[in-house]
Amino acid sequence: MSSSASLIPLVEPMEARLTKDLPVGDTWQYEPKWDGFRCLAYVRQGEVRLFSKSGKRLDRYFPEIADILARSATSTCVLDGELTVRIDDRLSFGALQARLHPAASRIERLSNETPARYAVFDCLQDGARNLLEAPLRQRRAALPDLVSSFDHASIFLSDATQDVDRARRWLDESGGDTDGVVAKELDSPYQPGERAMVKVKRQRTADCVVGGFRYAANEPIVGSLLLGLYDEAGNLNHVGYTSALSVAARRALTPKLEKMIAKPGFTGRSPGGPSRWSTDRSGDWQPLKPELVVEVQFDHVTDERFRHGTRFLRWRPDKAPRQCRMEQLAM
Repeated sequence: MSSSASLIPLVEPMEARLTKDLPVGDTWQYEPKWDGFRCLAYVRQGEVRLFSKSGKRLDRYFPEIADILARSATSTCVLDGELTVRIDDRLSFGALQARLHPAASRIERLSNETPARYAVFDCLQDGARNLLEAPLRQRRAALPDLVSSFDHASIFLSDATQDVDRARRWLDESGGDTDGVVAKELDSPYQPGERAMVKVKRQRTADCVVGGFRYAANEPIVGSLLLGLYDEAGNLNHVGYTSALSVAARRALTPKLEKMIAKPGFTGRSPGGPSRWSTDRSGDWQPLKPELVVEVQFDHVTDERFRHGTRFLRWRPDKAPRQCRMEQLAM
């Protein structure tokens, strides 16, 4: 295969919809869902571009992965996978986030201290072959030879199985390196930007936009973050809140959020409307530019809102706000 074949245009990664149970049948393939950053790798000999789910370039932040792919590429290819960082024999999302640093010297140091790994699970191009329209079983068949050609432990082929019992064991054991299982139809083409896969997690989580905040009752610091999700019309709807941050974290966060105060915050349903948790302060909130994304854990949904306060899990700098949609609440 020629190493000089033209690369396909940049596409959005195919996404997954959250469901309660794994689909069953001989048309499904199951894969572990890695706790990392989704990453598309556009590879030619001596040239590599890494893209996040939101389309941002990642090769600057993960030069060790880009270098391995560039040095050892024997043919043009486009890969889909997950970037992870391992600390003390387990994956660390915090260490992965720390790699997104503006200082080149810091990036270089961290690339040696906390090197990333790239778990590859799909192939969009192999040499001159555009595989976007090919079924998954054909795309997957191209991966073993491609991944082995890089000949480095940091680039590896992610597990896959058609055995639903094995997939259920993966689900039961998730919570460390993985946070669930992804199911894909073997006869389906790659569908950029579409929620054409299924994901199942042990706990219900959602990625939300921080559309505003409320001050604490007894101190001029952030008391709670107001969470939003986009609907089909492009409106950002208020869906709940999280206040599960330490006092120290809220104090540190306050000046950052105050610099981001800007109307309207929410463009759809806003705080202060009818709510099961309305209070005298329900209208007292500060709108923010919709730029920050957080992952929260929740239990029940009522009328397209979180029924209770959610648990703050982590910031998601790798996720574009517009990718935080109401479909996450449909279970």
